[in-house]
This record gives sequence, structure tokens and C-alpha cells, in this order.
Amino acid sequence: MKAVRFHEFGGPEVLRLEDVEQPTPGPGQVRIRVAATSFNGVDGNIRAGYMQGPIPVELPHTPGIDVAGTVDALGDGVGDIALGDQVIGFLPMAGTGAAAEYVIAPAEILTGAPRNIPLADAAALPLVGLTAWQALFDHGKLTAGQLVLINGAGGAVGGYAVQLAKEAGAHVIATAGPRSAERARTAGADEVIDHTTTDVTAAVTEPVDLALNLAPVAPEQLAALLTVIRDGGTLVNTTVWMPAPSDEDRALRGIDLFVRSDADQLADLAARVSTGELRVEVAQRVPLADLPALHARAGAGDLPGKTIVVAPTA
Repeated sequence: MKAVRFHEFGGPEVLRLEDVEQPTPGPGQVRIRVAATSFNGVDGNIRAGYMQGPIPVELPHTPGIDVAGTVDALGDGVGDIALGDQVIGFLPMAGTGAAAEYVIAPAEILTGAPRNIPLADAAALPLVGLTAWQALFDHGKLTAGQLVLINGAGGAVGGYAVQLAKEAGAHVIATAGPRSAERARTAGADEVIDHTTTDVTAAVTEPVDLALNLAPVAPEQLAALLTVIRDGGTLVNTTVWMPAPSDEDRALRGIDLFVRSDADQLADLAARVSTGELRVEVAQRVPLADLPALHARAGAGDLPGKTIVVAPTA
């Protein structure tokens, strides 16, 4: 089978499309015929060697944390998944990824794919959808009627966060640049602040209950977000290389989010997609062979939005 792998850490040029042996599922595992994976920012950091501490991948390594595809082989002890099932999942981050024709996945991390969108497009959901869900509800404890600031709402996580927060009955203030402001409005943001021309902290006129930072801001910008949060509120930060600040005097919590795979939460997200409550946006689709070029474009900041990587068809 075909797979993209890297044998050493480095730039996009270390990625190679290779012929590798088709894997066999072990106990509790399934083999998936991959329809698509997706590109996430962490993929580039893993490839470059920046994540060897928290995500100790073995070389050679196949990237691709998200997967959408069709189950074509079952390991021993798998009872809730059948051959031919269309599934999605957030794969173990240190394991072999889905930038390949086939991938092995623990059965327990998978859920059924939404049926109202192309199977390949469903690869755009798992990691970013779970990040948004866990930031808002697991850590932010967001409830109806609250005010939430989503800093960096123009990205893939931000798009889901805006949709989920609005569906939960929150008032959403989003920050986005000129290229993504309309996407934030379409997702349901009540207010959109152009962070390229406006000081975010000055533009937020009423204290928010929750601030969600999704943007690679400077430490002083992250700390400034505390000033727009009410006493007892929460700051959830996804840029984990920069710890979230807290303010004990104001009972204000700063939380660093490390997203985790959760099949139940992913099933809920997929159900919302199936009913039309949640929209999956795919900016572009590229073939597996173009993954090195995609990494190069991402490194140059030249991606228009969520990109899925489509596996070769049989």
C-alpha cells in the first residue's frame, strides 16, 4: 500500500510517498480503508521534531491524526463495529497516522461517520471538533446566557467553537482577520472584532464569562485577555507551549487544553453534523502524494482553511 512517511525530523522535504506493508489489526483493533485524513498544525510540529517530548513518535512515522474511512478488517474482540462500517476517529497522536491507504485504529476511539456529507470530508471533524467541544464545555463549563470571547475564531477550531457556543445559547464575541471575518459571522458570531486593526481588550465592553484563546499570540497578549474576563471566569488556552495565566485574587482560572480522543463526544458531534446543527467546512482537498507540498504551504502560512488529504482510490 502507499503511505507518506518521514524517516528523520526536518522540513517538508523529509516526507516521502512510499510502498509499505499493509497492516493487520490486533486484538481490539480494526483496519480502515482510508478515505481521507486532514492537515492539522500539530502535524508540522511533529514532523519538525518540536513535539518529541509530549508526542514521542517512532521513526519512520506516518502523519495524519484524523481519519475517515471504511472498516475492512477486524481484530479479535471487536464487537461493536462491523466490516463495511464508515467511521471517523482521532487516532493516537504518537501512533501511526492515516496519511496512507490503510491504517490500524483502536476500535474504542471510532464512531460512525456523518451520512449527509462525503466520507472524505468527515476527516475535517475529529481533532478540531473535539478541541472546540472540550474547550467550551469540559474546561470552560459554558452554559446558556453566558458571554464567550473566542480569540482566533477564523480558524478550523474557531469555526466549530462559534457554532457550538451559539447552539448552547451563549453570546459569542469572535476575533478574526479580514479574510476570515465573514466565516465567523456565518458560523453565528454575534460580534466580530478585527484583531488586525483593533485592540481586542478595548473592544470588549462587557466582561465575558469565558475567553477561549486559539491564536498564537504573544505572552503579553494572552495575559491581557484576563482583563476582559469577569471575576470567577475562565481562560482556556490551546497554544500549550505558552501556559495560560490565572488570577487567584479574582478567582480567575487559566487552563491549558490538551485535546484527547473521546468517541462519545465525537459521536455527538457527528450526530449534530448529520442533523445540520453543525457544519463541516473544507477549504480544499489534496491528494496524498501532495502532502509534502501541503506541509510547505502550511509552514509559509498559505493555507486558506481546513484541508483534507484524500487517499488513493482502489
